[in-house]
Amino acid sequence: MAKAILFDATKCTACRGCQVACKQWNELKAEETTNRGTCENPPDLSPDTWLKIKFAEVSKNGNGAIDWLFTRRSCMHCTEAACVTVCPSGALSHHKLGYVDYNKDKCTGCGYCVEACPFKVPKTDGGNLTGIRKASKCLFCRDRVTNGLQPACVTTCPTAALQFDERNKLVTLGRDRVEKIRSTYPKANLYGEKELDGLHVMYVLPYSPEVHGLPVDPKVQTATEARDLLKWVGVGAVAAVVAVAGLNFLVARARMIQASKERGES
Repeated sequence: MAKAILFDATKCTACRGCQVACKQWNELKAEETTNRGTCENPPDLSPDTWLKIKFAEVSKNGNGAIDWLFTRRSCMHCTEAACVTVCPSGALSHHKLGYVDYNKDKCTGCGYCVEACPFKVPKTDGGNLTGIRKASKCLFCRDRVTNGLQPACVTTCPTAALQFDERNKLVTLGRDRVEKIRSTYPKANLYGEKELDGLHVMYVLPYSPEVHGLPVDPKVQTATEARDLLKWVGVGAVAAVVAVAGLNFLVARARMIQASKERGES
């Protein structure tokens, strides 16, 4: 039976307990942050940050009051997953519980998943030219959920903004919650029920998806489209290397000529 996480943005207080729990359980390195004045610490996902709570300040239903919106940002574990579609090595795949699994040992660092993901989730470390590149993303706490436990982020949420259960049960719960808050939030919606054939991280949103920084109608690139894009990125990288090598050769040649002239004059 497929599992899922339901995030209710109307219950989130941005305590960031989920962020801390994710870091601790997955033994991810701490990142240096600065006071940005926008509660955006760290500013985005990274190879060492697989989950963050995004902050936005909006006008509440156009009445002049201000609403603080806190939105989970992490892997959405799509049923129609762009990253799985384009991955040439099989590093990304669907687990029988529904989430998008990832085997880092199989990752070749091609970057197709980074370009294809409509949510811009996978991040990479290492470089195309200077070292081996690897992708990173949320693993759905597979070592926990496959042993009957909840994901670490869910266990630490003090307001029940995060819930974990069978996906069909959470769809019903999410629909009921949306109907309950519609009197206060007319544009409330359950995001992820049908998007990309169903997400395994669904959201109860008080506002329309774009207000929360989510694509209204996420699309999946074909493997060919993503690989064609990365092909030209690769061509550009190679061209840059060739240009630098050529410049180094010209500089070295000029120095050799100059040194030869000086020896001839002495």
